[in-house]
Amino acid sequence: MRKKTNVELKSKRKTRIKKILVYATFVGPALLFFLTIQIVPFIMGIYYSFTSWNGVSSVVEWVGLDNYIKIFTDDSKFFHSFLFTTKFMFASVLISNIIGLGLALLLNMALKTKNILRTVFFIPNVIGGLLLGFIWQFIFIKGFASIGDLTGLSFFNQPWLGDEVTAFWGIVIVFAWQISGYMMIIYIAALQGLDKNVLDAARIDGASSFGMLTRIIIPLILPAFTICFFLTISMAFKIFDLNISLTGGGPFNSTESVAINIYQEAFQNNRYGLGSAKSILFFIVVAIFTTVQVMVTKKKEVEA
Repeated sequence: MRKKTNVELKSKRKTRIKKILVYATFVGPALLFFLTIQIVPFIMGIYYSFTSWNGVSSVVEWVGLDNYIKIFTDDSKFFHSFLFTTKFMFASVLISNIIGLGLALLLNMALKTKNILRTVFFIPNVIGGLLLGFIWQFIFIKGFASIGDLTGLSFFNQPWLGDEVTAFWGIVIVFAWQISGYMMIIYIAALQGLDKNVLDAARIDGASSFGMLTRIIIPLILPAFTICFFLTISMAFKIFDLNISLTGGGPFNSTESVAINIYQEAFQNNRYGLGSAKSILFFIVVAIFTTVQVMVTKKKEVEA
């Protein structure tokens, strides 16, 4: 009995080691890259936020909370960029999700060209932000001006990237155009997972299309809203490449996002410590926004 028990223990031990090796083989490289690219730089960023390092010198001077005090007492430009980014986030999240849901509802119907249209609407999401920004810069400056000259419509003759208000909405338009296709895919997946018997029963009971959408479809796909809101909020807050290629933060820094402000502080002004402090504060704010959003929408899911 003892020999049999020892053999069983050895066999279990070998099986456990094999499982650990399999997990290490598949998960290990991803975990290593995550630690190297995400966690280690994040910890280093926290450390540098308490220093006056310029990003180049080998001398790193510890200054404690001086960087954070400076941000709150003597950096109105940072708070202006934060205000712009917050306004941009609310506008772009609302518009992107409305367009994404609308496209999903449309392409969930029995259309012959729905697969082609899904690809067409998703393509902008795979184009890089820098390239997309330069393309739309040409459209706003040259394309809209030509359409305005041909049609005489004042809408197209506005200084789209030369005025604070129109530049703001120009960035929102491009961001929504880029990201709506991605949201559309998530909403389509949620719509295809609905129980058709429930929808058919609602139709038989005489429910209108609008009533079905607001009282049945939307409550049932609330998990998709949770995901889409989380993604769009985080993407909108972190906007950088699209912003810098489209307006460069202009005119007169009126469309400067927080990411651009941090980049300029750290790499153009050579104040890496102060830039790191701003990035840590930015991380905390984004984490609070996304956490509150997930908690609220998750609670709505349970209630639904």
